[in-house]
Amino acid sequence: MADKSLELFDAGHRACGGCGPALAARLILKGCGPHTIVTVSTGCMEVFSTPYPETAWKVPLIHSLFENASAVASGIEASLKKQGRNEHVICICGDGATFDIGMLCISGAFERGHNITYICYDNEAYMNTGIQRSGATPYDASTTTSPAGRQSFGNSRPKKDLPSILAAHGAPYVATCSVAYPNDIIKKVERAVNTEGPCYIQVHAPCCTGWGFDGKKTMAVGKLAIETGLWVNFELVNGSVEKAKKIKRRPVEDYLQEQKRFRHLFKPNRNDAEIAKIQAIADVNALKYGIDI
Repeated sequence: MADKSLELFDAGHRACGGCGPALAARLILKGCGPHTIVTVSTGCMEVFSTPYPETAWKVPLIHSLFENASAVASGIEASLKKQGRNEHVICICGDGATFDIGMLCISGAFERGHNITYICYDNEAYMNTGIQRSGATPYDASTTTSPAGRQSFGNSRPKKDLPSILAAHGAPYVATCSVAYPNDIIKKVERAVNTEGPCYIQVHAPCCTGWGFDGKKTMAVGKLAIETGLWVNFELVNGSVEKAKKIKRRPVEDYLQEQKRFRHLFKPNRNDAEIAKIQAIADVNALKYGIDI
């Protein structure tokens, strides 16, 4: 069992105040413990935590390319296995590297059955390079490549269901969690790294800069995503839902109104038709995972 008092992601990095991914990194390492090797992709976390010659990481860290963190982790895991060593091997990558650029390497690592844990910090866009849309961007969110305007309400595509995709690869353990519930992250990461085989965790990590809210509200915004049903904290074991967080749901507008990326749904005029479409997404989530109290 990992010592939760250890701080393996150090203070003094260069993240924004209220950064969800920075909090995610700290909590992830509490769940892994010190006997861990981390591979990271290019992205916000890599940039703000490892500006040469500095690092916030107190465990071995390897940064290679945007797309291949899971391939690097596969090689590390194979080498450790040959040596008879049992360190935890994890990937910590953003949604752009996970949902889009790195999908082939992730699929290959899971299909081959490598004993790694892949963790996506999901801030729902390419935040490091200019807030461009990714496969994780929610419906109707405005980004620099899916801007809201006279001809568009923002991103026109639904969020990719990557947990289901990797569960379909035969992953023994797949989970989602949120920085708004720190102990839940630690518990799920600890379970994943101690489960044999390729495991996947997706951490909802609000981005105050990219989403457009005050950094002091990160935890509150994260909780609203869950309370409205637009994000669900669940665990899949061998492809079946073992547990999902129950909630007394709030209307989705409570969450949407807190963020600049959804401002166009309320100003200059409220768009009830589009808000209803997003409410329907939450309703489907509630039915699929049985989260209603």
